[in-house]
Amino acid sequence: MASYEITGGKKLHGEIIPQGAKNEALQILCATLLTPEKVTIHNIPDIRDVNKLIFLLGKMGVKTEKLSKGSWVFQADKIDLGYMKTQDFVENGGSLRGSNMIIGPLLSRYKKAYLPQPGGDKIGRRRMDTHFIGFQNLGARLNYDEEKMLYCIEADELNGCYMLLDEASVTGTANIIMAAIMAKGKTTIFNAACEPYLSQLCNMLIRMGARISGVGSNLITIEGVEHLNGTEHSMLPDMIEIGSFIGMAAMTQSELTIKNVKKSFAYR
Repeated sequence: MASYEITGGKKLHGEIIPQGAKNEALQILCATLLTPEKVTIHNIPDIRDVNKLIFLLGKMGVKTEKLSKGSWVFQADKIDLGYMKTQDFVENGGSLRGSNMIIGPLLSRYKKAYLPQPGGDKIGRRRMDTHFIGFQNLGARLNYDEEKMLYCIEADELNGCYMLLDEASVTGTANIIMAAIMAKGKTTIFNAACEPYLSQLCNMLIRMGARISGVGSNLITIEGVEHLNGTEHSMLPDMIEIGSFIGMAAMTQSELTIKNVKKSFAYR
């Protein structure tokens, strides 16, 4: 068993720049599936789950290009839906929790999506009910292939509606918003999550041509559009990381400068 030996007594000091927020990254990267045009994303965190998602998007047919540290260009002009029926997709998609965020964009654009049983960190019950019920409210059908352990979500067409979320799920709200973006008519989501990550996603989608009102509140209204355009987006620094460093500095009386912290908490 590994162990760490720590010798204290030394005052810490220094300067850090927090990386981009993981929870924002997973939904923003999946939102690139909504348009065939190029989407440039900055401040992408260099962590395993995010890198796995970028790899998965590439396997699905998304063109990916790394411009510099944290900056990538994505272009989903030719998605291979057939790949998502393969065992390779089940294994790659099932290895990270963020794979569930591909459903909304694919359902919106292609009226069909596949999802392996999501993997990722084990931090308690993380149900998919909010996602699935939201898709069904929009007109989608859900089937599960027990042999392949693969969900298939499809619809002849998606229609806007009123819905009350049983749980104010961040990923559930994001997934439903992305599914409703190109649905016919108006979608109103009550009890929507209103974390800064959702505001970031909605503002990016608005720049792409989406019609969303109520951004930052728990009541979101979406007017369906026919298509979305490309855009450029910068992610917020990770608030969890910032809070951890602030706590460490306070407890150890350290001299620590954290850049971009004001911007990170601007939505609070």
